[in-house]
Amino acid sequence: MAGSINNVAVIGASGNLGKEVVKELLKAGFKVTAFARENSTATFPSDVIVKKVDYQSVESLTAALEGQDAVVSTIATVAVGGQTPLVDAAIAAKVKRFIPSEFGINTRKIDNTGIGSILQAKVKTLDYIIEKSKQNPWFTWTGISSGIFFDWGLNFGTAGFNKDTKSAVIFDSGNEPVHASNLPFIGKAIAAVLSQPEKTANQYFTIASFNPTQNQILEIVEKETGEKWKVEHASTEEQEKIGLDKLSKGDFSAFPNLLRRHIYADGAGHAVQGADNAIGFLGLEEEDLATTVKEWLHS
Repeated sequence: MAGSINNVAVIGASGNLGKEVVKELLKAGFKVTAFARENSTATFPSDVIVKKVDYQSVESLTAALEGQDAVVSTIATVAVGGQTPLVDAAIAAKVKRFIPSEFGINTRKIDNTGIGSILQAKVKTLDYIIEKSKQNPWFTWTGISSGIFFDWGLNFGTAGFNKDTKSAVIFDSGNEPVHASNLPFIGKAIAAVLSQPEKTANQYFTIASFNPTQNQILEIVEKETGEKWKVEHASTEEQEKIGLDKLSKGDFSAFPNLLRRHIYADGAGHAVQGADNAIGFLGLEEEDLATTVKEWLHS
């Protein structure tokens, strides 16, 4: 068993991150319940309890949360504004810990930015949780910023590297360290947080598997494949212009453009290193960049 938190409900358990979180929670000895929409056809491991819920109904969610010690929300950015009924239900069901869908860039540090305006639902959700925790001291929270989803980005091409065409898009100088985590690593961090409930209550943690530069990744792929890759250079300033133009028209596909500016711009300064990386506090170790990149290349 894992301290005073044993029963954990995972929201978005069939998603890219949710699947990995469920795996790591099970490995750590937690009893996991996956919430799914009433019309969902998603499948889960045999040792996961599945409950069908109406995410808009506090009553439905409260009934499903009875007996749960913690909620972990891994829902996608586009749906994060819908977490309020879940928070209200968690309080009604006397859930001890809520981990909202904060995974990604640190939303506590994006005031007055284009990308910050897109992520306001995340900001407001955590603000709401913090206020509710003050009103109900037994209801605690933990925020976890993981940076970009590194392994997922390699697999789906959003990191700018294409192993099929042996090509890469490098933004600005390519020398800016980028705050990044692999999906299973985020799952391990969540398990570590819930295994140490008193130590991790009402805190916002920033974690990273590593902080690679684009040029470091390029060096690894070229060395491993034994070939020079075709490199296209691009400007994050131009990406920001495109993003802000989209945003001015209410087009939220601006997010990837603004994210590239946020993480790759020379001098962006979002790398998480030393004591700022909470993995030591949580009992985790940094991962090996080359191992992750090589696994992607040979998958």
